[in-house]
Amino acid sequence: MPESDDIVLLRQYAESHSESAFATLIERHLNLVYSVALRSVGHSHAAEEIAQAVFIILARKAKSLTSGWQRRLAAPLSGWLYQTTRLTAANWLRGEIRRQRREQEAYMQSALNEPVPEVWPQIAPLLDDALGRLGERDRDAIVLRFFENKNLREVGAALGASEDAAKMRVNRALEKLRKFFTKRGVSSTAAIIAGAISANSVQAAPVALAKAVSAVATAKGAAASASTATLIKGALKIMALTKAKTAIVAGVVVLLAAGTTSITVKEIKHHREESVWSHITRCDLKQMDSAPPTVSIRPTRYNSQVAGAAGSAGKILALHQPFDVLLARAYDVSPCRILPLTSLPQGDFDFIANIPQNQKEALQELIRQKFGITARRETRETDVLLLTVKRPGAPGLKPTSAKAGNSFSSDQVGHWRRTDGPIDYLIYDLQYYLQVPIIDRTGLTGRFDVDLTWDDEKKWDDTGHYSFTNPDGLKEALLDQLGLELVPSYEPTEMVVVEKAK
Repeated sequence: MPESDDIVLLRQYAESHSESAFATLIERHLNLVYSVALRSVGHSHAAEEIAQAVFIILARKAKSLTSGWQRRLAAPLSGWLYQTTRLTAANWLRGEIRRQRREQEAYMQSALNEPVPEVWPQIAPLLDDALGRLGERDRDAIVLRFFENKNLREVGAALGASEDAAKMRVNRALEKLRKFFTKRGVSSTAAIIAGAISANSVQAAPVALAKAVSAVATAKGAAASASTATLIKGALKIMALTKAKTAIVAGVVVLLAAGTTSITVKEIKHHREESVWSHITRCDLKQMDSAPPTVSIRPTRYNSQVAGAAGSAGKILALHQPFDVLLARAYDVSPCRILPLTSLPQGDFDFIANIPQNQKEALQELIRQKFGITARRETRETDVLLLTVKRPGAPGLKPTSAKAGNSFSSDQVGHWRRTDGPIDYLIYDLQYYLQVPIIDRTGLTGRFDVDLTWDDEKKWDDTGHYSFTNPDGLKEALLDQLGLELVPSYEPTEMVVVEKAK
């Protein structure tokens, strides 16, 4: 059945309390919910309780969800159930069996019904954490394609996209999963990972569970056990706090390579800062390379005429920059993705990190030491712009004609020119200009030459900082010359959350 039929059934339940419609939804999605819960907690009885809780939550939220889905084009119910199951399972783990999770993974593996590919035991304990780090649309694509074994045409229909677009999204999401697993010591190909997930991610729930879930859920939990009621209460509280129906309970991301960074900072302390800065008269890569290796941050001693930032081979130099730019360089994001939960130091700063390696980590550690500030990456729903292809084949955007390695860029007011760069380079420029997170929805791969011109000028303020005067002109030029459109949206987006160090 088409994915939209799920919403029809849910609406029947919400409007007329059709138990048969809700029972059909349970029958259709119970194996998915049960499998995600079992993989998360490694205990069949707990997985059954979590499945009951998830469908009770679905019953309680049926009315608001069906009205909300009218504003979301073809959003798959399976994606919502997957996220809610992870949230509920994480809530259960927090209070019950966090210590025992590794041992219970072994139990989970023994319960699989099909032969286990060699890679599956390695990725199974990591899979849901990896999926939780994907964007919502990428995660929905993986769930539809490999958890529900839908073909690419069906995936595209469920996501409101073409079959080709669905294929690109699935492949891109698989590549992100592959990189995630590789960083954690599991080396495999995207194809093998896809096969392992498809064969093993969903398994049959106990036969009696469907009837039990249906009886309790359609009554919206009135007859649920005390432990299930507590579980539902905790999950709903988290969902309310995050203000997102698809909230993710993500693990803590360790940003600082503490041991290496501490050693690095200690090794460079013997260099006097003045001897380093005496080499720097302007933001110049040659001067950075000739200065003694160090990591240094200080209130600026330069005027706005020499303000700028430069980098080469991971090394960083910046003069007369606000603190959010320092954070952006240290955490390798655009300043528009910096989300401060504490007040940031005022004024402008000079900073340099020209040590042979771990430059960003060393800057992060020095920020913590000097300012008592640290940061973490976190997915939050926020206002964004989606970069989409409106007119394919526009003259200002074309596959590169440059030889590999001959990239070139030129920035002037009202004129950007790039050769031999991925679409990410353009997104990087747009984010700095518009100061809004931008998400790539173009599906464009490969490298391109970009030539973009529009009427613009710099406007300087009293602090020596500047802004541009014609963002609407840039957006019009983007559409007219490159065939690309920026569409406002509200999406889960990776941000760098800044707070006081503990």
